[in-house]
Amino acid sequence: MSSSEATDAPPPVQLLSPSGEVVESAAADEFRPYVDALGDDGLRALHRDMVLTRRFDREAAALARQGQLALWVPSHGQEGAQVGLAHATRPQDHLFPSYREHAVALSRGIDPVDILRLLRGHTHGGWNPAEHQNFHIYTLVIGSQTLHATGFAMGLGLDGKSGTGDPEVDQAVVTFFGDGATSQGDVSEALVFAASFQTPELFFLQNNQWAISVPVARQSRTPLVARAGGFGIPGTQVDGNDVLASYAVSRRDLEAARGGGGPRFIEALTYRVGAHTSSDDPTKYRTDDELQSWIARDPITRFEAFLRNRGEGDAFFADLETEGDDLGADVRRRTVALPNPDRGLIFDHVYSEPHPLMTEQKQWLATYEQSFGDAGETVTTDEGAA
Repeated sequence: MSSSEATDAPPPVQLLSPSGEVVESAAADEFRPYVDALGDDGLRALHRDMVLTRRFDREAAALARQGQLALWVPSHGQEGAQVGLAHATRPQDHLFPSYREHAVALSRGIDPVDILRLLRGHTHGGWNPAEHQNFHIYTLVIGSQTLHATGFAMGLGLDGKSGTGDPEVDQAVVTFFGDGATSQGDVSEALVFAASFQTPELFFLQNNQWAISVPVARQSRTPLVARAGGFGIPGTQVDGNDVLASYAVSRRDLEAARGGGGPRFIEALTYRVGAHTSSDDPTKYRTDDELQSWIARDPITRFEAFLRNRGEGDAFFADLETEGDDLGADVRRRTVALPNPDRGLIFDHVYSEPHPLMTEQKQWLATYEQSFGDAGETVTTDEGAA
């Protein structure tokens, strides 16, 4: 029995069934006002972001197979969890992702090609968080972003930027991580400090069932959401393939965190339909029956059924498909056209201020390449062209 199926755990919050039908339950009644406030345009926006993210994902995977990327990290199957959370945030909130939060990145205004520049090896970071609604850079060191987020959230509390009672000013922090990261000490340390300092923070765990090739049941004998209670942090488990459940619970918890209620924890039960990365072969460790059972709970198919039941016509979905194809073509064209970066860029922005060691190393590389004459590429140093 998996940790998410433990008999003593309450059922995950679910507002839509896998077939797209509205669920009637006490939990659904609690969160219904959040959904009602979205309106028709808000519901369409949720679907649009999920569809466009998957189209981007598909194009990026093709680029990786064709040798245009060094690595690709798919998000197929996790769009519902991510889009729901993204729409629950406010522009002033700070988001600290791991490396699979493509839907959240796009919703915060990140150019998709900036994600691909990172995974093509053209940049260390990809974007400036201050210019993209406080969406911080991807973090490939498993779990370390939870410490970054908690430290930042501690700073918000110390600076009086949360709990003032003004929802237009109060800020919160969201940190994203996966089930595999919960086995890292960094995550536990972040939870300790968050609880101790009552940070304005939401820990958003996407349990996609596999930490590369290790199933979540081998990592934890109890539901992962139960770990939050051990640190004194309220936790909620949601159906992560139900975008409305992800949105509503995230909205509630972020409002509590901004308002001075301390940290919150959400475990979104979802599934990584694709490989862990483009260098992984999931057929080696999971069965096709398991995969098909989760595909049957696909977040996009589920939400399209819900919208059609509400009377949404074919035109909306057709226009969205065209928009997705345009996005894919644009991403491909601009990615393939990316110029090779100056190798000297590897030394830039390692530190926030100029650093003598970086200057020395950059100058060494310039001198070394100059020794090859015209055969070497030019490396620009702080003093000018080598």
